[in-house]
Amino acid sequence: MKRSCLLLSLLALRGLSLAQAPQPDLQHPPVNPEFIALPHSQADVKTIEHKNITYLHASGADQQLDVYQQPGNGPAPVIVYLHGGAWWKNARPASSTGFRSLLSLGFSLVTVEYRLTGVAPAPASVQDARCSLSWVKRNAKQYNFDLNEVIVFGTSSGGHLALMAGMMPEHNDVDLAECADQPKVAAIFDFYGITDLMPLTAPGATLKKSASNWLGERADLPAFAEKMSPLHYVRPNLPPVFIVHGDADPVVPYEQSIQLRDRLRTVHVPVRMFTVPGGQHGKFSAEQSLEVGEQMKQFLLDNHLMPQP
Repeated sequence: MKRSCLLLSLLALRGLSLAQAPQPDLQHPPVNPEFIALPHSQADVKTIEHKNITYLHASGADQQLDVYQQPGNGPAPVIVYLHGGAWWKNARPASSTGFRSLLSLGFSLVTVEYRLTGVAPAPASVQDARCSLSWVKRNAKQYNFDLNEVIVFGTSSGGHLALMAGMMPEHNDVDLAECADQPKVAAIFDFYGITDLMPLTAPGATLKKSASNWLGERADLPAFAEKMSPLHYVRPNLPPVFIVHGDADPVVPYEQSIQLRDRLRTVHVPVRMFTVPGGQHGKFSAEQSLEVGEQMKQFLLDNHLMPQP
């Protein structure tokens, strides 16, 4: 009898412990920048760091970026990175630590901050993403950027911005006038990014509040949501796209990446998609990160974008 009571007490305590355990916050998913790993990239590359560079003044504030420049005198391919955070939170990474694998391949890196929803809703962050590309072109000589190999990269809502930055046509009514001159994007890395806004505003969607706040209240919401969706810009002759998405992502529906991949294939745009089996919203294991790295290397090789030694 005493043993049964003890067992019941333990089960009750365990149930209480589970009830009190913090549950995943899908509105505030953690951001882990170490999403690409390569076996040979353990040694740090000694890049030349240029911090807190203003690339745009908008909405009463300076928007800044950081540059991690490859050493040497020759031009290096450059990756422009846009962070995630549902358009309203987070910031550009404080260091290049999470990008060791990319730096080890010979890329320079630009990490970008942009206007968040609380400062300015859509299309402000899309404008900023494209302005960062304009800055890269204007300053290519100073930082030894190879303008033939500019890759734009983003995760989650940053993946959405990377797609918009790389897919929007040259002539549009979104770009700020001072940012109209941009380099031709050589490729896009889209990691679990949003590709279609309108479904995210539906009742029950995980990102409903974030997407609705970013888009704002407006009479033309369906048309504007389409205008802010990368799927709207799928057409021939876009840059190659590398997609990574976990098939158990509870934040950004996996089907959004499937839809983008299929549409790109229809118009014969080179696309490579790696599905992370059981992958969450960027919570990839070490083994999965290594596989992402191998898939990325193959994508770069297939599209003649691998940096030369």
